[in-house]
Amino acid sequence: MGRDTVVTVLRHPSLWATGVVQLFALSPRGWWRRFPPLPRPDRQYYRWRLQTQYGDADHEPVAADVVAYLKWCKSERRALR
Repeated sequence: MGRDTVVTVLRHPSLWATGVVQLFALSPRGWWRRFPPLPRPDRQYYRWRLQTQYGDADHEPVAADVVAYLKWCKSERRALR
């Protein structure tokens, strides 16, 4: 994920918690056992999502799309309550 995407998400504090929840939700089980021990989405899943979103698995995510995704995740979690 590019720096401008991270900066754009940081400009939306109401989405920070949702971003952290999604980061852990999309990380494979046992992520802490692999070096470096950072929660990250599975590489194959991430490439598949980029392929389905942009038609290119090597395309960088667009910042506005990431914000829209996090807003959608937040609204869906609220709807499940």
